[in-house]
Amino acid sequence: MAERPSEGNTSNPSTHTNRLAAEHSPYLLQHAHNPVDWYPWGEEAFAEARRRDVPIFLSIGYSTCHWCHVMEVESFEDEGVAKLLNDWFVSIKVDREERPDVDKVYMTFVQALYGGGGWPLSVFLSPDLKPLMGGTYFPPDDKYGRPGFKTILRKVKDAWDNKREMLTQSGNFAIEQLSEALSATASSNTLQDGVPQNALRLCAEQLSQSYDSRYGGFGSAPKFPRPVEIQLMLYYSKNLDNSGKISKAKETQAMVMFSLQCMAKGGIHDHVGGGFHRYSVDERWHVPHFEKMLYDQGQLASVYLDAFTISNDVFYACLCRDILDYLRRDMIGGEGEILSAEDADSAENEGDKLKKEGAFYIWASKEVDDILGEHASLFKDHYYIKPLGNCDLSRKSDPHNEFKGKNVLIELNDILALASKYDMPVEKYLEILGECRRKLFEVRSRRPRPHLDDKVIVSWNGLAISAFARASKILKHESPSTRYNFPLTGCDPKEYLEVAEKAASFIRRHLYDEQTCRLQHSYRNGPSKAPGFLDDYAFLISGLLDLYQYGGRTNWLVWATELQNTQDELFLDRIGGGYFNTTGEDPSVLLRVKEDHDGAEPSGNSVSAINLIRLASMTSGNKSNRYRQNAEHLLAVFEGRLKDMAMAVPLMCCAADMCSLPHGTQVVLVGRRSSKEFDDMLAAAHASFDPNRNVMHIDPSDHEEMKVWEQNYSSIAEMAKKNFSADKVVGLVCQNFTCSPPVTDPRSLETLLSKKPAS
Repeated sequence: MAERPSEGNTSNPSTHTNRLAAEHSPYLLQHAHNPVDWYPWGEEAFAEARRRDVPIFLSIGYSTCHWCHVMEVESFEDEGVAKLLNDWFVSIKVDREERPDVDKVYMTFVQALYGGGGWPLSVFLSPDLKPLMGGTYFPPDDKYGRPGFKTILRKVKDAWDNKREMLTQSGNFAIEQLSEALSATASSNTLQDGVPQNALRLCAEQLSQSYDSRYGGFGSAPKFPRPVEIQLMLYYSKNLDNSGKISKAKETQAMVMFSLQCMAKGGIHDHVGGGFHRYSVDERWHVPHFEKMLYDQGQLASVYLDAFTISNDVFYACLCRDILDYLRRDMIGGEGEILSAEDADSAENEGDKLKKEGAFYIWASKEVDDILGEHASLFKDHYYIKPLGNCDLSRKSDPHNEFKGKNVLIELNDILALASKYDMPVEKYLEILGECRRKLFEVRSRRPRPHLDDKVIVSWNGLAISAFARASKILKHESPSTRYNFPLTGCDPKEYLEVAEKAASFIRRHLYDEQTCRLQHSYRNGPSKAPGFLDDYAFLISGLLDLYQYGGRTNWLVWATELQNTQDELFLDRIGGGYFNTTGEDPSVLLRVKEDHDGAEPSGNSVSAINLIRLASMTSGNKSNRYRQNAEHLLAVFEGRLKDMAMAVPLMCCAADMCSLPHGTQVVLVGRRSSKEFDDMLAAAHASFDPNRNVMHIDPSDHEEMKVWEQNYSSIAEMAKKNFSADKVVGLVCQNFTCSPPVTDPRSLETLLSKKPAS
């Protein structure tokens, strides 16, 4: 359970307090005692800029952003810089995680104008919020031929005073051009024939060309996990296997498995406490940027589950447990809500004002000796720990010697060889490693902790809900002889379903309006002012569908359909197709975008397309047709991207292929939900990897549940009535509108589902 004191910034609160002190966002509160006269995003700030007739300085970041902290210390805590900002500008702070809609507008502007972006995002606006110029991190003073922040402020002030018309015209033009470019519409209601299959193949081929066969992953340093790429490669491998291209399927699958192994063995994985850091600065997954984000944990847990389902190798199951157990221990709030992120930076010692990246996670060799005693040599061999530090595997690992004399744990050697070296069975060797990790964890727990961003973001919770729900059934297939070593808890997988249900219940209680059927985006000491965005609806719907399909009650499915109705009402472009990222109700947000890029997080449109396809398979008649038509129209909007830039939209490539199939595989389980047999049959339904499979489970003795199915899928309700048995759980597998004879034991169901579909 996550309990950590709130952390503000290190400025003296008795000297300065600005308007951010009344906000809830951890990021804004970090800046509440800067000498800069910050405003939150809102009409008060806009009106002040109009009244004073001055430009706005907009600074966007998030609480666990390393370079945001650097710019704060260098510039926003500096009295001289603050005076320039206060005299010449109205300064606004935005938490990008709280207002992704605002961030999207100005990040798109900076990327379009300068070819790159990032955080902190620094943009100058006219009082009517049009962008004038911008950038990312600026050092305080001119350096290495680059202008410093103070120089930038003077230049913007001079341009506003002397070249205002030119500035504002360019801002207006930029917004007009971006609005036109980002509001794509479909020229037809469906994709052209062959586009889905070609896009899937093209994306897989492009990723294969960027594959690092030595160290795993796709692309070069810095290396990001990008689970959407792994999802695509596993999906493509399954397609190849189904079509008889076994060798190519295995080759594609091997790239993914090796990449997942390298990530797990690298320093990007927190070996002592579990979970994954944001990315690796080098090609070997060794030295990470140390922040931990919830959206990474949820997606990575899911792809490790997929790898376990495909390979039946408990290595991948343990990695999934590693992530989920980390979240349960450190990132769950008091009511079951799942928190957002942990910072990369922390103090080396209690009371230090200066924070350092990775201080919480790295080790000196002597420190390991003192803690582990007789097992220190074994542990240091295993994790490549050296007296002078181990960040020497790549020139990119530590170019500025920040980690001199320190070690980031990484596994380089074969476990069998190391166990043999120490003359012990592998199980004993792994047990000792686990006990060593436990001892280091206990020592680490007494260090100053990184800042915890305890916001609750609906979209990220949706990703985690999916992972917890799926793990509750998939991990039932671990071998009974599996032994779990620290930081794994070895809990009964059904506990993960309880975590998912509690997180979903928190969102329903605190971030959902039962009257309007609308979501709020985030929560911290109460709901945020920001409404739910497309990603919040799409990711939560996906999570609720998984929560239902992996064992939750029908009420989660009902809520998912209600949220889909609201999503269609608020975001759907009924004429042009696809979903906008915002409702369009806030006049201060200048762009409504149809997002398609599948990056660190999947795009709302990609996830929505898959949700619609799943819902179409779980309903009938006009409702099913409407879901499918909306999915087809959505995909048609992005036909150009699927043809020309498939690698930018990997999850959408999967969605397009799914949509080209008639209905995928439907599994219907009928029986009393409270029985162990029901649980075993449900686990069997999810035992093999098939992204095109939908599982419906029905308890005909529950009259409310039957009513739901009679209203939404009458033929499934009828099938349930006919096949109900008081003492058995019946499974039926339906493909191409034909259902198998009923089976009543898990092994028979697994056998049925392991058969390749007919061409």
